[in-house]
Amino acid sequence: MEEAIVIYPAPMLTHLAPMVEFAKLLLTHHPSLSIHILIATLPSQPSSTVPSPVPPSITFHYLPTVDLLPTSTDLDPLFFDVIRLRNPDVRRTLLTISNNYTLNAIIVDFFCTSAAFEVASDLNLPAYSFLPSALGAVACLLYLPTLCNKFTQSFQHLNVLLDIPGAPPIPSADMPPTTSKGNKVYDVFLDIATNLRRSTGIIVDTFEYLEPKSFKEINDGLCLPDYPTPPLYCIGPVIVNTTVDGDGVPQCIKWLDSQPSKSVVFLCFGSLGSFSVQQLKEIAVGLERSGQRFLWIVRNPPLENQSLNIDTKIDPDLKSLLPPGFLERTKEKGLVVKSWAPQLAVLNHDSVGGLVTHCGWNSVLESVCAGVPMLAWPLYAEQRLNRVLIVEEMKIALPMVESETGFVSSTEVEKRVKELMGSKEGDSVRERTLAMKHAAKVATSEGGSTRIALAKR
Repeated sequence: MEEAIVIYPAPMLTHLAPMVEFAKLLLTHHPSLSIHILIATLPSQPSSTVPSPVPPSITFHYLPTVDLLPTSTDLDPLFFDVIRLRNPDVRRTLLTISNNYTLNAIIVDFFCTSAAFEVASDLNLPAYSFLPSALGAVACLLYLPTLCNKFTQSFQHLNVLLDIPGAPPIPSADMPPTTSKGNKVYDVFLDIATNLRRSTGIIVDTFEYLEPKSFKEINDGLCLPDYPTPPLYCIGPVIVNTTVDGDGVPQCIKWLDSQPSKSVVFLCFGSLGSFSVQQLKEIAVGLERSGQRFLWIVRNPPLENQSLNIDTKIDPDLKSLLPPGFLERTKEKGLVVKSWAPQLAVLNHDSVGGLVTHCGWNSVLESVCAGVPMLAWPLYAEQRLNRVLIVEEMKIALPMVESETGFVSSTEVEKRVKELMGSKEGDSVRERTLAMKHAAKVATSEGGSTRIALAKR
């Protein structure tokens, strides 16, 4: 029978898209494989949101929708409940595929390992973990059980620097909230960390030259002092190749065409990132005072009972969200776009000289591959940890400094945007980012570290 592998992404587009792109890369090295991708969605999501096009040797299997009413507005427990409840469907689908193919392995998004590894073990199937994240974050996750044995308090309450192999000193408050004792999904993350060491191999969307310390110290076994470390495969940067589609060139690209080279700072905060009205006004004031050219993606503020902008169906009313007269006063130097812009196309435009980012890992890699330095403004999930990594270790970003409540003043926005776009510190980060852009090209070229990792089986 034909050989096949199964790929099981988490039900999030930011995790699904890199794994689909990874599947395409695998086929370039193992063209005889058949790849089967299990698609799961949250109850609130459409079931057809998958990247396209894909080769005919990639097949999507849509798992049945789980009817699960949320007991609160906290999405994390709901997210992991959905993954757990789909386990019987994963088992049935694997058995169905195995009737027609010889299954060699399953590659599982690390969010799904707690559930899927049990199924893989029952079917005697090698199980690999896939992490669309920084290698430094992988080091922290591998070391999490050791940290939890050292400290009885939540990380957010410690106020210490954590010494973690494979990472720079991490302020305890910058560890992902889900890894702290007392969090609703802490036990799930501790189980995920434990499952990583059970993996047949750990596949990470990064490249060795970007994170050499993390790569060496994980491979040296320092993050798992009491267990053997699984083989590590750095297969990035995996960039999702989207194109500007549909009805011609977007307005923002046309606007960028008229701007000087490397003169525009691009502000974009991911698919879920949003700010309060008060914070939006502070950003606007800071941008205007900075005197810099800008392209800014603005979304509606989150609802009162949400921390993230989940519903993006209604276009933001810019005049009510931004200071009076702001759009008119800045129209010669700035452009505000509602809700969305083609980020990859924008970052690769010659006019863009900097990115203000939420520090999502996909955005970091896209910025690196475009050679665009960053201003790091984390909002949720592991993004505060990513800020430490890209500022302190990789040195491809400058930090945005918020208050204890997480608020960023207009003065800080003005100062940091100016610094990114026109200072010695900004120039240093720009040079470092351009060097990493070159290193990424080398890694993904014939004979590069990423190509070698992809060719292994």
